[in-house]
Amino acid sequence: MRLQAKSLSFSHPGQKPIHFPDINLDAGQSLLVLGNSGSGKTTLLHLLGGLLRPKNGEIILDGVKLHELKGQRLDLFRGKNIGIVFQKPHLLAALNVRENLELAHFFGKKEGQKTIELLKELGLSDKAKSSVLTLSEGEAQRVSIARALANAPKLILADEPTSSLDDTNTEKVIQLLQNQASKIGAALIIVTHDQRVKQHIPNYIEVKAS
Repeated sequence: MRLQAKSLSFSHPGQKPIHFPDINLDAGQSLLVLGNSGSGKTTLLHLLGGLLRPKNGEIILDGVKLHELKGQRLDLFRGKNIGIVFQKPHLLAALNVRENLELAHFFGKKEGQKTIELLKELGLSDKAKSSVLTLSEGEAQRVSIARALANAPKLILADEPTSSLDDTNTEKVIQLLQNQASKIGAALIIVTHDQRVKQHIPNYIEVKAS
């Protein structure tokens, strides 16, 4: 599996285009995307996740040109192959913890990882039937990570996963993401302004607004 992003650019309405560094990442490798607030690093994550379409350039994941997919084909490809950990968990309050993970299986049309085993690995086995409204901030974040991993994706994208964490928990979350990526053979990209993460992932690029 290989991720390639070449000559990418994107422009929000009324703003100058943002030009992004090229990316070449193989299964099991990790990359850090650094940048200040407003630099465009979250935009890059959304491009790589197929949530935005680039103005120019191409994104190829496992031989598939992601930027050319549309509609249901794009949704299904993303559901099967890309796991996104958003800055805010976006968990569905009407579903318990286990059901939130199983929803990923439903949308990706893929069995993926065993839900109970995954929750156990992330220290959440006792929360499987809990309402997501009862979770602490840290627990909700780990459920969000578990949901992103549920379909054993080929690419894991994490947006600012350590921004509100102290040093000890920052290290735990980064190790958790890296260990899970290694286990399922996925590439891992973490987007952040948190310079501490460079201690754990020395491979990085920087995004700067024009």
